[in-house]
Amino acid sequence: MAASVRGGQLSRLLGQWHALPGRRRSPDYVALAGAIRGLLSDGRLALGMRLPAERELAESLGVSRTTVTAAYRSLRESGHLISRRGAGSFSTLPNGHRVATSGLWTPADDLDMIDLGVAASAAPVELVEAARAAADDLPCYLGSAGYHPTGLIELREAVADGYTARGVPTAADQILITSGTQQALDLVLRLNVPVGASVLVESPTYPNALAALAARRARISTHGVDAASGWDGEMLLGTIRQLRPRLVYLIPEFQNPTGHLMSAALREQLVAAAHTAGADLVVDESFVELPLDGAGVPPPVALFDRRSRVVSIGGMSKPYWGGLRIGWVRASAPLVQRLAALRVGVDMASPVIEQLVAVRLLRQAPAIVSARRAQLAVRRAALVRALREELPEWSFRVPTGGVMLWAELDGPISSALARAAEEVGVRLAPGPRFGLDGTLERFLRLPFSLPEADLEDAVRRIASVRHDLDRAARPSWRTPTVIA
Repeated sequence: MAASVRGGQLSRLLGQWHALPGRRRSPDYVALAGAIRGLLSDGRLALGMRLPAERELAESLGVSRTTVTAAYRSLRESGHLISRRGAGSFSTLPNGHRVATSGLWTPADDLDMIDLGVAASAAPVELVEAARAAADDLPCYLGSAGYHPTGLIELREAVADGYTARGVPTAADQILITSGTQQALDLVLRLNVPVGASVLVESPTYPNALAALAARRARISTHGVDAASGWDGEMLLGTIRQLRPRLVYLIPEFQNPTGHLMSAALREQLVAAAHTAGADLVVDESFVELPLDGAGVPPPVALFDRRSRVVSIGGMSKPYWGGLRIGWVRASAPLVQRLAALRVGVDMASPVIEQLVAVRLLRQAPAIVSARRAQLAVRRAALVRALREELPEWSFRVPTGGVMLWAELDGPISSALARAAEEVGVRLAPGPRFGLDGTLERFLRLPFSLPEADLEDAVRRIASVRHDLDRAARPSWRTPTVIA
């Protein structure tokens, strides 16, 4: 039986679905159809979902049934709805689109698109030589079956040494190698979050973390991260104590998407609050190696852990390359063994050749990461300069590290702007992607991981459609791609 959405539920998702103030008002059915497409493009309305009957939705929205009938007809014509007599109407995709691995979809033809939806850089030049050297290392492993559920010992030791250098003594048996940071999170959730368990996350936060939690059918609560000031420590700690969640997921280093860096004092208080509440802390350290202004990063949250409440996850996607699917979990040795046993039922083990490449790259980490930081600092400056020249009405805080900034727009237009930007060859990650409830329309995540010329060109294109947006009678719908 297909899942369905009730009229009241869809009404809440749609929110203020009429045309935005200041724009020439379109007919109600056009605005309603566009809003439903927006829910699909944001991933807040799933594919294959049975929509409410026309009469039910009309009553929930307080409009005529004729309006809903016309909106459904428009959705069928654009390929976003299919109707079967006696069964109902179901959300779908237009022809020429495909479902991406994140559960989002992307146009089949992505040529000449400046992609600002992915906050990751191209591979370092050292990768090719590391791959060649890894191929030379491979014969030593060919005599075995090749399954290493916890990861190659050389790589686990290298990752453990990295934590030890950051002030947290770590042994190799405290490290589990995974196929990327996303799998590290997924395995931890599979082990620690039963269906219906309470989980606390930041808002805004990493969209694929929300997707992983939704897959576990967790009860998600949020703590707001202010665009200007970051975490409100008193409120965050109070929420943990009152809610007593099963798990708390946080990104303390250059938070995705706001770019904030959590203080050492709050990190220590978090661990104490988690212990009091009986909650596990999952700390995503994807950006920890990317401070850009010379200042040090506070000690890892795990430094303050005395009762095995902290599970740290990280990987090589952001400082090295997203195509190298190497991540890890740092936890107590018994927990690592439990995760490895669970992992066998998922994908057995990470590829040996990729782990050997990772070992080679980590041996060159000081040079590679230093070059990456310098590169990102230059690109950050280019993006900031272009935004201040082309879109001075937008406000943002310049992050001290990471790969992105979180811009506050001059109106609740993030999703509409993302659709319009695709018309001029720029893919954006609108604010609502980073939350649960369809808010954050005043915000936009802008990574600075692309070359300076691409960033400057992208901002010029965004500015051109922003200035036309208020005058547009009916913005064309486009779909976003994977956000990382």
